[in-house]
Amino acid sequence: MSEKSTEHQITGAFGTIGSHDAGARRGARARLLTLLAIIGPGLLVMVGDNDAGGVSTYAQAGQNYGYTLLWTLPMLIPVLIIVQEMVARLGAVTGVGHGRLIRERFGRYWANVSISSILFLNFLIIITEFIGISLSMEYFGVSPYWSVPVAVLLLFAVTASGSFQRWERFMMLFVAVNFFVVPLIVLAHPHYSSVFVHAAVPSIRGGASSSAVLLIISIIGTTVAPWQLYFQQSNIVDKKITPRWLNYERVDTIIGSVIVVIGAGALIATTAGLAQHGGTNAFTSALGVARGLNHYLGHGTGALFAILLLNASIIGAAAVTLASSYALGDLSNSTQSLDARFRDAKAFYGAFAGLLVVAGTVAVIPHAPLGLITLAVQAICGLMLPSTTITVLLLCNDREVMGPWTNPKWLNAIAVTIVAVLIVLSITMMVSTLFPSVNVIGLLEAMAAAAVVGLAVGLPIGLRRLATPPTYDVDRRDWRTPRLTLLAPVSMSRSRRWLMRGQSTYLLIAGTLLIVRIVQLATS
Repeated sequence: MSEKSTEHQITGAFGTIGSHDAGARRGARARLLTLLAIIGPGLLVMVGDNDAGGVSTYAQAGQNYGYTLLWTLPMLIPVLIIVQEMVARLGAVTGVGHGRLIRERFGRYWANVSISSILFLNFLIIITEFIGISLSMEYFGVSPYWSVPVAVLLLFAVTASGSFQRWERFMMLFVAVNFFVVPLIVLAHPHYSSVFVHAAVPSIRGGASSSAVLLIISIIGTTVAPWQLYFQQSNIVDKKITPRWLNYERVDTIIGSVIVVIGAGALIATTAGLAQHGGTNAFTSALGVARGLNHYLGHGTGALFAILLLNASIIGAAAVTLASSYALGDLSNSTQSLDARFRDAKAFYGAFAGLLVVAGTVAVIPHAPLGLITLAVQAICGLMLPSTTITVLLLCNDREVMGPWTNPKWLNAIAVTIVAVLIVLSITMMVSTLFPSVNVIGLLEAMAAAAVVGLAVGLPIGLRRLATPPTYDVDRRDWRTPRLTLLAPVSMSRSRRWLMRGQSTYLLIAGTLLIVRIVQLATS
């Protein structure tokens, strides 16, 4: 049995089932009711990914490049599904959070590095979410000195209610508000034939300039943010989802992926209406987009865009702050459940409240370096993403932890390819942020060529070395990770040792350069 008891109910926003209910689900109605009870972690992590930063990125793509960057979006669906499915599997099988699993299998050093990094990054992201809240409410004439504190109180009140079901229902209300994008795109009257053509055929308005390539990388880079790994795994554990319900959780993740990509496409198609009123550097801010939509398109499009920005910012703030609280709980072994009452989980809720208050305060400080914070978020995501995705891949191939749930070879081949692409894009983004004068296209071409050679040589060798999985006497759906402290230590092969050393070296060098660059910008 796992470390966490499964003798509990899975209580979601739309229903309740026994977490260890072995009854067969026959018929569409029974399966639908089960899915409604399970749905949540995958949908929320995906919708939360289209946060204030995501909305701003899609609006910039539409305003500066019209419909021509829509082709980037369909590619995101398989990336989202593959990476987050591995995280979902880790949560359902192990019954522990992402940070704790790293600590138990990679040691305290990697756990401390991973968790401290994700906490710092999340803190900066939460600030950008409150910036999104202030900008959206400023469109309606509300001062950030009112909008941000009210948002802080509302988020904390719902999260600290002591009920996972109440929290999830609250979040589902914000998911529903995302469908305001439907009347927005209807009122914007985009050229639907152009939308479908550009979604299928790659093109770039004005050609493949460095700024266009960086924006494309930003769009793709929003798909797998490091906080998503911590959130979905811990949220699945918190909801008490076990391997028996993993297929439903996979459907949950797929639905979320499709909704997010459609929503992103709608935002690009809507803001493409502004492209004829400016060049490829017309974007200033999300507030400028809302005002531009109101001026040029009218019919309430500016107000709808502002509402969507507000909604995205609140969902993002709630999800990223909760991911941070989960990570702190993994580090300290404290109670970390939304079903816990405040007096029983003071550290968990205290961390949540502290992050909200401090981030909200920074967001409303006059003349705060908000542009520098946004740049730091972009660079740190690029810094961390290679390490976090590699860690997920290693954990999903750890047979002591995953047993019959380890990655099959075909999934490893796809996952390694996706990780390689993400690494190339993330490093390109980070290097270009640190060194603005670098030739982005040349750098991307060189790294892509190196990645292709590396995959062609290393992937066949790595797949051949994977051991044949053993057989197990129990139903796979009932297999859970044994107590982590009783597992055999991770076997540190030469290749794994070099991989870990390479990650450490990369993080040290890139992190140092990033600090130097931020200090230069802050003091210039």
